[in-house]
Amino acid sequence: MDDIEMKPALLFLVHRIPFPPNKGDKIRSYNMMKELSKDFDIHLGCFIDDHEDIGFEPELLQFCKSVKCIQQNKLLCKVKGLQGFLSNKAITLPYYSSAEMQKWTNETISQNQIQRVLVFSAAMAQFVEQHLSQLRHTVLDFVDVDSDKWRQYASEKSGIKAWFYNREARLLQDYEVQMTETFDASTFVSDDEAGMFKTMLADNLKDKVSGVRNGVDTSYFDPKSDFKKVESISENSIVFTGAMDYWANVNAVIWFTDNVWPLVLAAKPDAHFYIVGSNPTSKVQALNGKQNITVTGRVEDVRPYIEQTKLSIAPLQIARGTQNKVLEALSMAKPIVLSSMAAEGINKPSTADYQVQDDASAMAKLITDLLEQGIVVSQQNRAFVIEHFSWESEMHKFTDLLNGVTG
Repeated sequence: MDDIEMKPALLFLVHRIPFPPNKGDKIRSYNMMKELSKDFDIHLGCFIDDHEDIGFEPELLQFCKSVKCIQQNKLLCKVKGLQGFLSNKAITLPYYSSAEMQKWTNETISQNQIQRVLVFSAAMAQFVEQHLSQLRHTVLDFVDVDSDKWRQYASEKSGIKAWFYNREARLLQDYEVQMTETFDASTFVSDDEAGMFKTMLADNLKDKVSGVRNGVDTSYFDPKSDFKKVESISENSIVFTGAMDYWANVNAVIWFTDNVWPLVLAAKPDAHFYIVGSNPTSKVQALNGKQNITVTGRVEDVRPYIEQTKLSIAPLQIARGTQNKVLEALSMAKPIVLSSMAAEGINKPSTADYQVQDDASAMAKLITDLLEQGIVVSQQNRAFVIEHFSWESEMHKFTDLLNGVTG
């Protein structure tokens, strides 16, 4: 970074290292960092929860003035999380607690006379709570209403698990509301998500909340871009992309393989389903090789899987917000069949190449009909993304908020 520019200092706290941008939250935080680096000297503090993400400080320093990456021990984090039961806190908070991160945050604010703070995810707000009254412009990007996700998880469980998830939903919602009161502005990944959160707030807080949508790199996710083909992909195939240790993605593919995929196979016995994403859980791994299903695990590039299959699917049953997997498929000019949950925040009109459906049998029929066609290049889908989902225009909203510009 060029010191002569004398940009304002910005503390940027992220719960997961924003590089490489290879999963949903990291894609958003990476693009936030990239765009904000044009206007601010960024001091980045983040955690690393995957050994594959170690060693990327040089890449981060292309955008940041200073970087602090702390590697997490997931087992230790889970043990720390249980302390929430002793303090009557949401377990999310002690899970991410860190004396090292707190010390670095305190020193960075003091040494760099920081007045602007951007926090990515509610769990990271704890590190600046003690400083908020002295800071000038503070923004908390919740991304999603995490408390509601826990509520959704609880609705699918019973007994002690339902109690546990409901407890986390209640306590985390209390913390989300408290942070909305103390931060100058709070943002979510879509207007729909922001609107849902506003229903939890008193009227005097609602104006502090807004949506800042995800975008997509349409030059990278372009069917005409240069990427290596995958030779083994079957002709009549569909694909789901996403981190396969994320509950919402795991839930989606299990629901789909239980309820929809058998109906597709009954009509199209040669159909093939690719589940593409890192760290598949044991439940997802167990699907590999059964019912014409391939679980790839981590791949260097998801584009060939999107481009070479006939359609993408996003049958999410849990989660809200704008889904990167949907935007990427649209940008690749690919037909997509998705659930209403996955469609939230996108607001695209339904077409033959973009079908929203929650009923299992109807979803199977849509997929079967699309498989009957050849490879379809949906220029409508790509044109929609190019027009409505620019990273630069959306991320600039954070610049405005950090400079005290609202409305």
